[in-house]
Amino acid sequence: MAEKSQRSRKSTTNGTDMLVYGVTPYKPKRNEEYMSDAQLAHFRTILENWKQELMQEVDRTIHHLRHEAGNLPDANDRASLEADFGLELKARDRERKLVRKIDMALERIAQGTYGFCEKTGEEIGLGRLEARPIATMSVEAQERYETTERHYGSS
Repeated sequence: MAEKSQRSRKSTTNGTDMLVYGVTPYKPKRNEEYMSDAQLAHFRTILENWKQELMQEVDRTIHHLRHEAGNLPDANDRASLEADFGLELKARDRERKLVRKIDMALERIAQGTYGFCEKTGEEIGLGRLEARPIATMSVEAQERYETTERHYGSS
């Protein structure tokens, strides 16, 4: 299922442009202000499309669990089905956490803080946000955070 999500996240349109959740990457205009209304609308669309895709996966999982959870007479079949359900539920739990991060990013857009590093206040950058629309830190701040976490454990 994660494979499908990656396919829809990035696919070629004409061999040169890559779609990010159905949206062509943003091309800033000359002298355009960082996180202009157009840029914010662009990232809002990406985040909303991504969230919608994740919610559709939840619906498919619920449908799958309801229709496949029959009473299988063979113990091996039951065990295999239960293992599959466990993996599917684990994936949905990761996606649930991702939906929460998407909601937080949408809230940052509404508050006018989207696109700026939560640690330094610096611009995160359009390229990084295209690659990871839920990013909250600049590359440099993220690297410092990860280095500190590796050396001293999580804070």
